[in-house]
Amino acid sequence: MNDRRADDDRPTDHDPRQGPLAPRRRTRAQERIDSLDTSPASLASEVTELKERLARAEQEAGDNRTGWQRAAADLANFRRRTEQEREEILGLASESLLRKVLSVADDLDRAMAQMPPELTGLGWSEGIWAIDRKLRQLLASEGLTPIQAEGLPFDPREHEAIAHQETSTVPDGTVLAEVQKGYRIRERILRPSMVTVAKNETGSTSGQDTSDEQGREAAQGREAAGG
Repeated sequence: MNDRRADDDRPTDHDPRQGPLAPRRRTRAQERIDSLDTSPASLASEVTELKERLARAEQEAGDNRTGWQRAAADLANFRRRTEQEREEILGLASESLLRKVLSVADDLDRAMAQMPPELTGLGWSEGIWAIDRKLRQLLASEGLTPIQAEGLPFDPREHEAIAHQETSTVPDGTVLAEVQKGYRIRERILRPSMVTVAKNETGSTSGQDTSDEQGREAAQGREAAGG
């Protein structure tokens, strides 16, 4: 019976006259499986090693992620600083040019103020007025706005006192006259108004000294901001 069962395991297409079957060759996969140490201790050691390798890989991935995030933040900060510096440089260049244009506008204003009344209606004088209007429109389009001064309390942030005049008609510290118009560009003072400030009996010499000191401090602040 055992011989019959053994014969049943043989391939059906084998011819007995060809001799006994050769033993089957083992594949590399089978040989590798047989060589593995499948004891519980060996498997536990391998699992521990795999866990350690996984932990190291996760730590390395975390370090790489942190480094990438730091590099991305540094790049974003660099771009922001570069853009801010570029805007500041352009702003300073624009302010420098506008100051020069304002100097020309001041000369034009003085020339127009000295124009005799009988020349007002002539064609060439009207042309000068048109040039002045276009120049003012150009300055306004660049964000330039005049600073209000006359009749207002002296403000050292916007006004620069070049003289004091005794009077009893207005409160002490009131701007009596504007010698040179001041301008701001957006939120910055491009040029303070040169003004004459009232001084009366209700005020004191210390008030004048205070306004002068405030004016000097404000001028120093503007120079520091512009430098």
